[in-house]
Amino acid sequence: MELLKAKIVHLSRCRSITRSLLRNILQLDPSLNKTYQSSASQLSGWLHISLKKAEYIYSDLHNVGLQKQVIKDMQLYQTVTIVDEYYPPMLNTIKDAPIVLYTLGDVDILKKLPSLSVIGTRNPTSQAQRKMAVILPLIQQGWVIVSGMARGIDSFAHQMALYHNGKTIAVLGGGFHHIYPSEHLPLFHEITQKGLVITEYPPDQPPKRHQFPERNRIISGLTMGTLVIEAMERSGTLITVDQALDQGREVFAIPGNPWVQQTKGCHQMIQDGAKLVQETKDITIEYEGILLEN
Repeated sequence: MELLKAKIVHLSRCRSITRSLLRNILQLDPSLNKTYQSSASQLSGWLHISLKKAEYIYSDLHNVGLQKQVIKDMQLYQTVTIVDEYYPPMLNTIKDAPIVLYTLGDVDILKKLPSLSVIGTRNPTSQAQRKMAVILPLIQQGWVIVSGMARGIDSFAHQMALYHNGKTIAVLGGGFHHIYPSEHLPLFHEITQKGLVITEYPPDQPPKRHQFPERNRIISGLTMGTLVIEAMERSGTLITVDQALDQGREVFAIPGNPWVQQTKGCHQMIQDGAKLVQETKDITIEYEGILLEN
């Protein structure tokens, strides 16, 4: 299993490899033996990809430097692949599930339920902290709080969980060597000590704009539902909400002053069918209903 894990991690970092192509390769060649033994032209043939793409993959599969870097990274960071027992079952049900997760911290948290994504604007109002009191009973009851370690609501959620000795998972939009925003480096280190930080990006990969929407599907995919504390009418928060709905997850939103820009996104979500949250039981009732259905 460890050898297969290393092969999956290695293959995920080859040029021209996409998640969909890697998923296809794993279906066609579960052991990956054929992949490693094939020539570039053979890869091109049975994977139905261009010879140029196949040549990139072949070259990187036999790149000793890349092989050594993968081994080093796997020694420094616990990796969880889609074939591992630690891979979160809920995450495995979403479309385009990540193939590889790099982790720092208590990897056992990946198996803990229930869990809730808590997200919102990077520019919260002065009322945001009071609104977040709704998740305190959940933290005290052992719920795992998942967020993206961004400025604003994300950091509030992680900090509240840590302060009250709860469990939290931060999902990053880049590798561990490039923490963003940089002022959250102390928060990153605290979460690695008391919670869990995960990313699907290799340690040396800096965050790029398109990676944050990709990251958001993991935030929503890890949990039974997503709670929006505050959100602008047009914001990245809505991307996570759309992904949560697409994944069949619950969406919760806290209302606020209708004249405040940071609450307009929540009001729109509620009009579109999100569960209005005024107190903690508005969330727990939905979770109990999910348990009864299953």
